[in-house]
Amino acid sequence: MSEISTRDAARDGASARDAARDNARESALSVAAISSERPESDDNVWTRRLVLFLRVMALLSILKGLYHWAQVTGFVGGEDEAFENQSMAWQAATVYFAVIELVAAVGLWLATPWGAVVWLTTVVSMAVIELMFPGIYGGSLVVVGVEVFMLAAYLALAWMAARERPP
Repeated sequence: MSEISTRDAARDGASARDAARDNARESALSVAAISSERPESDDNVWTRRLVLFLRVMALLSILKGLYHWAQVTGFVGGEDEAFENQSMAWQAATVYFAVIELVAAVGLWLATPWGAVVWLTTVVSMAVIELMFPGIYGGSLVVVGVEVFMLAAYLALAWMAARERPP
C-alpha cells in the first residue's frame, strides 16, 4: 500500500469514529432531555404535603429551640424571670427543649425518619410536662391542644402518604 492510501484510510477511519461519536452524543443528549422532563402527575401529592408539613414544623421547632436558648442565656425575660432564679425542674426542661427542638428541626427539614421521631418526642414531652407537671411551665391546656393537633396532622399526612406507595 502506498503512503497516500494509508493516510486516506486513516482519515476515513477517523471521520467514521467522529461521526459515530457525534451520533452517540446526540442520542445521549436527546435521552437526557427526555428523562429530565418530569411528568406533572398527582401520584405523590400526599408525600409532597407531608414534606411541606415537616418543613413548616422544622421552622417552628427552630423558633421554639431558639426561644428556649434565649431563656437560658437571658435574652428574654426580666431579672425575676432569669434562668438562675427558676426551679431546677424548669431549668432542666428548658435546657432539654433548647437542645432537642433544634435537633428535631434539622431532621424535619431533611425529612428523615429520625427527624420525625425526635420531633414526636418533643411533642409528646411538651404535652406530658404541661399535663403531668403543671408546676414547671404552668399546665396550659392550649399548648397541649396545639401539640395534639400537630401530632394528629402529622399522623394523618403520614398515613395518606403511605397509602400512595404500594408495599
